[in-house]
Amino acid sequence: MVVLSSILFSVLILIVILFQVALAAGMPWGEAAMGGKFPGKYPPSMRYACLLQITILVFIGLVVLSKAGVLLPQWSAFADTAIWFIVAYLVLGTILNLITRSVWERRIWAPVTILLLITSIIIAAS
Repeated sequence: MVVLSSILFSVLILIVILFQVALAAGMPWGEAAMGGKFPGKYPPSMRYACLLQITILVFIGLVVLSKAGVLLPQWSAFADTAIWFIVAYLVLGTILNLITRSVWERRIWAPVTILLLITSIIIAAS
């Protein structure tokens, strides 16, 4: 179950990272992020914020995969604790994606964050 969860988590986090890369590159998908506050192309400040978000998402992915025993075994002790902060982050992300004004976020990102949350809990509990 942990292996399947780590694969699903990896695929989903990669999709989220690629979406952030697209926003940073200027794709006009702002309506599907940040509550739809910046429809169309993100302004330069938000595009830089996407770069920070990408860094955070990569770190989250590495911690989860370390906890799952897939990557970075030297992070194991750190990942045992950090995974629970990631679970909390995903609980918050799920709630925000469920209550957002953006229809696209509710339709696309709420299911994604719910799956990320479920798979991270499975991995955290392992």
